[in-house]
Amino acid sequence: MEVRNSRPGALTGALGLVILLLIIPAASHAQPDPYDILATATREFNSGNIESALNTFLTVPAPAQGEDGGAFVRSRMEAAKICFSTGEYKKSAALCREILDVYPENLEAKNLLKQIAAAQTPKWLRFLKDMGTYFPTLLKASGMTILLVLITMVISPVAGLFIALARISRIKSISFIFWCYIWIFRGTPLLLQLFFIYYGLPPLGITLDPFTAAVLGLGLNYSAYLAEIMRGAIESIDPGQMEAAKSLGMTYWQAMRRIIVPQTYKRLVPPVGNEFIALIKDTALVSTIAMVELMRAADQIFNTTFNIFILMQAAMIYLVMTSIFTVSFRKLEDRLGVYENR
Repeated sequence: MEVRNSRPGALTGALGLVILLLIIPAASHAQPDPYDILATATREFNSGNIESALNTFLTVPAPAQGEDGGAFVRSRMEAAKICFSTGEYKKSAALCREILDVYPENLEAKNLLKQIAAAQTPKWLRFLKDMGTYFPTLLKASGMTILLVLITMVISPVAGLFIALARISRIKSISFIFWCYIWIFRGTPLLLQLFFIYYGLPPLGITLDPFTAAVLGLGLNYSAYLAEIMRGAIESIDPGQMEAAKSLGMTYWQAMRRIIVPQTYKRLVPPVGNEFIALIKDTALVSTIAMVELMRAADQIFNTTFNIFILMQAAMIYLVMTSIFTVSFRKLEDRLGVYENR
């Protein structure tokens, strides 16, 4: 009996099936899906494998003519951002230019190139550039700060002298009323007073604009402080001066105006000068009631740009203003002979 071998056709077909099964996975690995690579790289980045994610992002191939390039653009942008965050500016710029070679109008890549250029600019050069851009705005806003200071410097000494004279009055009720005034305004924060004037008075039927509220708040607060300084200066004058004035036929108010108060000028200049220098800095508090002055202007620009140099420029302007006042009061002290040897 003759035994037949397996048919050659069946063997050939099985062999072809095996080869086909081996070729298909190889072909799929040869041309991986760009979005699958992007997803893998994103998972690696989210898990903290930054270096591995960067290498995976870079394996996404550039699109052929007419192909979808979304995965390519996204992968190169993510890789460029990683390089930018680690300080590899040249590599980050090169990745941005890869995108622009394929898509010249890509705004994200253009903006990142601008950030790279700004990051590589020396800090002193950036400071000068920012100064040219924002300093005029800050300088204009500082004009409002100076205006607030000057108005308060006019109001508070006049009101302070009146309050000081009322405090040393022999009429107990008047003295007590103004003692309460000083107690309240020196015992509560200036910021709280500004809030009450601007936000608390409208429910009572009194509505003030920010500038009026700022002047009123600063004037009332500094009047209380100056009143106590002036009261101390007046009471430091020898009581014999008042007795001598009265012996010449002067009334109490004539003696105060002609003899006592003029003698307090030398003693008032140092503490009053300190108060006015503090006033320049305290004007920053009016920014909380929508008053646009130096501090509020600097804060608005900083919140928009997150540029710390803006705050440095504002600090420079404050230093210049306080320095001018410091020198001016020092000159006045020297002229009045505050530190004369006696």
